[in-house]
Amino acid sequence: MVGGCSSLSYSSSSTFIATTALSSSPLNLFPRSFLIQSPLNPRKPAPLRCVSSLTMESPKPILDFEKLDDGFVQKLVYDALVWSSLHGLVVGDKTHQKSGTVPGVGMMHAPIALLPTPFPESYWNQACEVAPIFNELVDRISLDGKFIQDSLSRTKKADVFTSRLLDIHSKMLESNKREDIRLGLHRSDYMLDEQTKSLLQIEMNTISCSFPGFGPLVTKLHQSLLRSHGDHLGLDSERVPRNASTIQFADAMAKAWLEYNNPRAVVMVVVQPDERNMYDQHWLSSVLREKHNIVTIRKSLAEVENEGRVHEDGTLIVGGQAVSVVYYRSGYTPRDYPSESEWNARLLIEQSSAVKCPSIAYHLAGTKKIQQELAKPGVLERFMDNKDDIAKLRKCFAGLWSLDDQEIIKKAIGKPELFVMKPQREGGGNNIYGDDVRENLLRLQREGEEENAAYILMQRIFPKVSNVFLLRDGVYHKDQAISELGVYGAYLRNKERVIINEQSGYLMRTKVSSSDEGGVAAGYAVLDSIYLN
Repeated sequence: MVGGCSSLSYSSSSTFIATTALSSSPLNLFPRSFLIQSPLNPRKPAPLRCVSSLTMESPKPILDFEKLDDGFVQKLVYDALVWSSLHGLVVGDKTHQKSGTVPGVGMMHAPIALLPTPFPESYWNQACEVAPIFNELVDRISLDGKFIQDSLSRTKKADVFTSRLLDIHSKMLESNKREDIRLGLHRSDYMLDEQTKSLLQIEMNTISCSFPGFGPLVTKLHQSLLRSHGDHLGLDSERVPRNASTIQFADAMAKAWLEYNNPRAVVMVVVQPDERNMYDQHWLSSVLREKHNIVTIRKSLAEVENEGRVHEDGTLIVGGQAVSVVYYRSGYTPRDYPSESEWNARLLIEQSSAVKCPSIAYHLAGTKKIQQELAKPGVLERFMDNKDDIAKLRKCFAGLWSLDDQEIIKKAIGKPELFVMKPQREGGGNNIYGDDVRENLLRLQREGEEENAAYILMQRIFPKVSNVFLLRDGVYHKDQAISELGVYGAYLRNKERVIINEQSGYLMRTKVSSSDEGGVAAGYAVLDSIYLN
């Protein structure tokens, strides 16, 4: 479970560790007894359709790409570009100097898959059902300050960024400050593993979950293309699930705003300077204003430090305005803290009574090292009482290990292609693959064990490869690609009262299969939707 932006990759940062002996055979490295799926029963109706039954299957091709002539595909491209322009599926053009600072200047269509990607309905249902369980797990972890501090104590010595976050968390514990109103806007990412025929979780993002504004737009774009060209393609637009992540995330923030109970307060979006993905964020602000009559302001951490203060009653004032909810679309990477000003701002916000999304505890609950601790036998039981819920979580966990595990380190050195090394970083471009896994593990053995705590080791997932039309800069190309499903979840609690705990839409990201790394904003992947089969 980690926070931050998209990290589409072959790897799986799961929260489960195998407890039996591991075979040296690649197919037996991760015991199937831990990965076999069982029928699921939805806990309650959800905005997205979730039904029972789960079978072991792989995505099936939805059409023969070889039979689509270039003229027809160009027509699809033209229609997709027009639709994207008319409906705000746009990002800043990095070649234009003002594209990240002046709205409406230097825009281009978001990188997208031209058609939806097939995805088995049974696994879709599974991902839908566990979303509320993961939401509850994050909240319960956040309340256990000792667990967070103890779990990350060694990481603190090896990773400066995590250390600074822990320092803020420690200050909050010492002050005995309670977060009565807790808002979580999460995204849990999954891939289908061909070897085990299982839906395996890659990570649980707890901060700055990207593209809740664009997910529904890509869904609607694909539905529109299939309505117009479905007869030629042989596809049914009704097989693309409805997606309401924008509305549901905005509604959750609005309810948090109501719980805070200051009608004059604003929602503050904490952003990176020169943010070219501003339009995804502005979609949420637009819904807050038009549906709920709530004003949003956008501030960088440096601006918060310069313009902000906390009143004696805990009210956060930024630019002369009281802030009820702080929604982070920044703050998840060391790059977001180039000076002490940014760290001062993060502490200032945390000391206030504003509702943080996420709080420092929620942020740390999503780190990879916490995930590795959750992988240990019996740790989930520390936070969850319902045995069925625990079983459902573990069914989507893949292998994850600490670098203290000498047996698994030996296996990773011998077969590095079956593992991924991940540091405590978000946003794509940080993971270690292939022979580099072996080289880095050998380096750590030579240099000592202290740096081990900065990394975790994960099973590498091998999803099915399929043909996809990728559309960037107005030009399409066909390539072999893999996909990652992200399911959003919203959670709002005020003391003992759970106000919202629901699955809240989805995001599909697709990338060329030859690329190890992922992330739409990082330039590796495109936005996509799913076609249920």
